Amino acid sequence: MAKILVTMPDDFLHKIDGVALNEQRTRSELIREALRTYMRRINVKNSQKSQDDAKTLESLLG
Repeated sequence: MAKILVTMPDDFLHKIDGVALNEQRTRSELIREALRTYMRRINVKNSQKSQDDAKTLESLLG
């Protein structure tokens, strides 16, 4: 598994660590899950936009 270096404010990191502790997860697990969730949300948003664009195009052509 690759490692990356991410810079963030100390207070934000403390909040992340608090959530990780409450969920009994590692910081890395929490951040990976947050990124997975973000990526799924972006994919859904892009998919919805594509559908909306197709409907608009259909209405213009039909």
